[in-house]
Amino acid sequence: MLLRRIAVASAVLTVSACSPLKKVTRPAPAEPVRITNQIPFDIAVCQAPQAGQMPAPTDPNILVGALMATRPYVMECLVAPTSRGAEKTSRVLLKASASDQEVAHTLTGTNLTPEGEACVRKAVEAAVPLTVLSKGAQPVSAEVEFLHEQGRSLSVTFGTHAASDYSGAVRLGQPQWCDCYAPYASQVPPTLEATVQLVKDQATPGEVSFGPAGSPEGEALAACLKQKLAAVPVTPTPEGLKFVRTFNHFNSKATSPAPGLAPQFRFFQGELVRNQRTAETTLALGVRASAASAYDALVLQQQKTKSRKFLPGLAPACAALTAADAKWVSALEAQLQADQQSLATAQELKVQDAAWTDAVAKIQEAVALTQQDVANAQKQLEADQKSCPKP
Repeated sequence: MLLRRIAVASAVLTVSACSPLKKVTRPAPAEPVRITNQIPFDIAVCQAPQAGQMPAPTDPNILVGALMATRPYVMECLVAPTSRGAEKTSRVLLKASASDQEVAHTLTGTNLTPEGEACVRKAVEAAVPLTVLSKGAQPVSAEVEFLHEQGRSLSVTFGTHAASDYSGAVRLGQPQWCDCYAPYASQVPPTLEATVQLVKDQATPGEVSFGPAGSPEGEALAACLKQKLAAVPVTPTPEGLKFVRTFNHFNSKATSPAPGLAPQFRFFQGELVRNQRTAETTLALGVRASAASAYDALVLQQQKTKSRKFLPGLAPACAALTAADAKWVSALEAQLQADQQSLATAQELKVQDAAWTDAVAKIQEAVALTQQDVANAQKQLEADQKSCPKP
């Protein structure tokens, strides 16, 4: 299975049954206006890509998986209005290629500003480091497309009023506040609510107070965010205003469920995780294909020599193949778990709203396909283990 080009939409599963992500806000009693820009923050962007962790791109699936995994960074680049043009939909097409002569990242798209292009390019080049292939190796390339749709994807807009603009500035500041989110590398932070006082003709916020966070870790996060909020500038307003700023969080790289989230938020959190699991599975498949090619080449060489003695590298190459098989199985099992968790959440939402029926059906199909992929990968692992020569 060669996945040379994949389109990744604003959510992994985009169906008519799924309404746009709702901005959950509980206004303070005296709130006279609706506060916008209270959109979730995917803290996965706080985890910088580790250089050298990507396998050598000897198979297109490795590149596809690596490009797919950049989704949190690419979509975060497009949150800022300065990254997008006047249209509602922004398109990003990423291409990575490598040969024995050169490597290249290519970025094309629509409705991107120079600032948006620069942000995406920097993020992708850091997350997908390319290396020149060994001499004589066949060139490899892959393309992945991301779509950002204003109104469905996370995006900040300015110009409503001072409170909404302040809330937007807070959201754009969150990627620089990763020290606050450090304890949540593999978890989804809790939802927090801060009451913010904007003072008449003052360029900094007045009193900021957070409601109970529900845990010591949550209280520490609230205390850290409180310090950050005090430094966010405010457009001076002729009247004071008190409002509630809700902090909703996602984490594409979470390894555990987020039962504390409301069902719809839990569904979108699950979809982000599913996208990452699909990327990991695709990359693992590429590693497995690369290991199989290396082993097959040695087997062919063995057959040509017609020697009864195995080539020295044959056993290690087969061991590398079975190790790649095992990682492929593990990645598929993690993907299956994510599929099943999303299915459970969608079924919960369907009980409340029949419009989720189509979504449930689509995820059920995905679960069945992944179950079959797991079974096939396990059979492949067993077959390779049996065929390996003894060292």
